[in-house]
Amino acid sequence: MNILLITLDQFRGDCLSAAGHPIARTPHLDRLAAEGVRFARHYSQAAPCSPGRASLYTGTYQLNHRVVANGTPLDRRLDNVAWAARRAGYVPTLFGYTDQAVDPREISGPDDPRLKSWEGILPGFEVGLNFATHDPGVWVRWLRERGHVVPDDYEGAVGGEPGRPAEHSLSAYHTDVLVDWIDAQEGPWFAHLSQLRPHPPYAAAGDYAGLYDPAAMPAPIEMSGERHRLHEALLRSAMAAPTDPGEMAHLQAQYFAMVAEVDHQLGRLWAALEARGQWDDTLILVTADHGEQLGDHGLIQKGGFFEASYHVLGIVRDPRRPEGHGRVVERFTENVDVLPTLCEAMGLPVPAQCDGLPLTPFLEGAEPPWWREAAHWEFDWRGAVIPRGPHAWPWDRRLERQNLAVLRSETAAYVQFGDGGSLCFDLAADPTWRTETHDPATVLAHAQTMLAWRAQHADRTLTGMLIENGGVGRWPEGV
Repeated sequence: MNILLITLDQFRGDCLSAAGHPIARTPHLDRLAAEGVRFARHYSQAAPCSPGRASLYTGTYQLNHRVVANGTPLDRRLDNVAWAARRAGYVPTLFGYTDQAVDPREISGPDDPRLKSWEGILPGFEVGLNFATHDPGVWVRWLRERGHVVPDDYEGAVGGEPGRPAEHSLSAYHTDVLVDWIDAQEGPWFAHLSQLRPHPPYAAAGDYAGLYDPAAMPAPIEMSGERHRLHEALLRSAMAAPTDPGEMAHLQAQYFAMVAEVDHQLGRLWAALEARGQWDDTLILVTADHGEQLGDHGLIQKGGFFEASYHVLGIVRDPRRPEGHGRVVERFTENVDVLPTLCEAMGLPVPAQCDGLPLTPFLEGAEPPWWREAAHWEFDWRGAVIPRGPHAWPWDRRLERQNLAVLRSETAAYVQFGDGGSLCFDLAADPTWRTETHDPATVLAHAQTMLAWRAQHADRTLTGMLIENGGVGRWPEGV
């Protein structure tokens, strides 16, 4: 089997026409869902990009991988999806970016070029196209060769997409390069297509920029009258949504248009696989590194504790398992499930480090032996505090309090802050996350469940083994 892992950056989980969205139109993702399995309540485990992707690539919660910010190094001890693919005999190849900063224990010194940017390549990947999120150099050169005047800076280059034909968009370029690479392969392949869109700037390519009428946009969820101080802080940051209704509606229209354009490019990819006779020889998994607030609660971008920042799309099509095709799974699934799922698809054991579970039973049209009863995510904002000055270790522990964890069950969402504070939202009464509950029965039950979750997901790399009688229990991988 070929393996195609696709991430769409900042793609909200509700922005599928197959999921009933009133505006977004995604015929090609809808087709993939109809011919595969759609996970309706699929969640990223962290935001922003680097933390979310660390969970996706390693199958571990942030409490274990500890990538807490864009720029936090990825610990070299962790296994990942690229190394797993190599063990299965593939040469995993990246088209786009992975946003994983180098472990400083791997570098030669302060002059090592990998220290200049946190947008590094996940260890184990070959590179078919390197597009660091804020360095679109290769695409910019391609555009200039076609006569376009393009600025060097990221915001200017990507933000200028409405003024260029859609066939010259970044998403189109990524698709072109991947299709050419597929043509050159002579055996089974593993590709990771990491598309930027619908990540900001909120500016869709070519004619897509005018696809939706801003006047037809749905109203975002209003912010509540009483707000946690973190929410207030985010409202004073770059995450604050436009306060002008017309400006906010324009932003929404551009976001949905970017969704439509990246869906179109996926349709081109599906057609290319079919034309080459590889549609039924390729397992396709599509998800996102995190979601997008899109004006909900007065916020844009991603972060904090609200669900819109973490609910993402999740679709898997395994052509070997037609018995599951067309299924919509309503159980809570997570991006930590991606690595276990791909390992099983490639015939590998699930690494002991993985906090996630294989989605394989759902793909087979069956039910797993057991499954989680809640979704989990974390957010850490110490990256905004570190540059403010030294924090004398071990007495100054301020950085360890700049974080939160969320447990979202069927009926409530419990938020535990690193400083000891907490919130609990009554989702049964109000699914918009604006109604708190202080009912001890609800709050205590969810707090206890979160404690159990953390206890059950502490690092287990060597904990399943005893050094006696020649070694008893689960041996670590590679020994």
